[in-house]
Amino acid sequence: MSDPIPNENIDKILLKRAMNAFKRRLKMSRLGDESGTSRGAFSGGKVSGIAGINPPREFPKEVWEKLVEQGRLVEMNSLYSLPPQK
Repeated sequence: MSDPIPNENIDKILLKRAMNAFKRRLKMSRLGDESGTSRGAFSGGKVSGIAGINPPREFPKEVWEKLVEQGRLVEMNSLYSLPPQK
């Protein structure tokens, strides 16, 4: 039987999983917006205007607040986004 994982490592693991889930959902939302079927087949496409999303529900709100506190996410009007790159 393996040793139990200390609480601080569980928190790190949970935060990492939440961040990865958030990035995947943001990426899929942007791809869906960019590949809309309302444009013609030969159009040049467009860049997604999606800046923020609702975070995945699989994780509690406290996880998202902790990621904001760490500066890894930005909250704006109950939506979350990645911080601007420098």
